Amino acid sequence: MMNLNFDNKLKISYTLLRLVTKFSEIDKQTSHYGTDKQLFYAEIHMIKAIKENEGIHVTGIAEKLGVTKGAVSQITMKLQKKGMIIKEIDPHNLSKLILRLTPKGEIAYIHHGKIHQEFDNIVDEVLKDASEEQQGFLKKFLNSLEEKIDTFDIRKK
Repeated sequence: MMNLNFDNKLKISYTLLRLVTKFSEIDKQTSHYGTDKQLFYAEIHMIKAIKENEGIHVTGIAEKLGVTKGAVSQITMKLQKKGMIIKEIDPHNLSKLILRLTPKGEIAYIHHGKIHQEFDNIVDEVLKDASEEQQGFLKKFLNSLEEKIDTFDIRKK
């Protein structure tokens, strides 16, 4: 009986690792998000952050995304060249630039939202027959797993 429990836990962990690998592969792919330019994961999430924080500065985006100002500057330069964003002088602080989406950036943002909605629909479909208790357990399990993974450092192993 003990071995069966161990085997089930092992299978769950391997299933999770396979899922992580699949998500990682999806993450590495580029998409056009309804535009004529390919966008990488970091770029579409920069577009999302700019849209959802209209008129934000580079420093604010860096803080919000937990990255350096240099990283934000590099990505915003690429997005500007791709015609996704514009940088404008902040009328309230002439020494700062604010970031805004262009119409092409708006299209990418909308398409990105549709992809997230499709993923939500997949999860809803998989969970459609699960009880509230089962869904609650799964949510608690995933949140706990995320907390544990946040402290997991493979380099110390």
